[in-house]
Amino acid sequence: MTDEDNTSAPRRESRRRFAKAVAAALVAAPLARVAAQAPPATREATAPPNPQPSPSPQQPAAPPPLAVAYAEVARVRFGDKLSDEELTRVRRDLAGNVRAADALRAVKLKNADEPDFVFSA
Repeated sequence: MTDEDNTSAPRRESRRRFAKAVAAALVAAPLARVAAQAPPATREATAPPNPQPSPSPQQPAAPPPLAVAYAEVARVRFGDKLSDEELTRVRRDLAGNVRAADALRAVKLKNADEPDFVFSA
């Protein structure tokens, strides 16, 4: 047996212990949360809440103007190859993409902010 074999055995064992500990923590976390709450007998009796009327279906949000412009470009360029249903899906996808881009653009980064991972070759 070489020294490399002796040094690698404890690592596998500690990885196993770590994985078991993580699994146990994931199982125990919801149980601990339930145990931390007050038992039902100590809670005050309250009247049942008034039934709330079901909310009326709301109209979907209007697509951003940029999404409308992109959809028009797609319709002009590919309209003869797409059905009405496909154009509707394209409009919806473009609106989602524009909203996601706006959300990303809204996050202000400082010059000192680093990427989440490091590139290496």
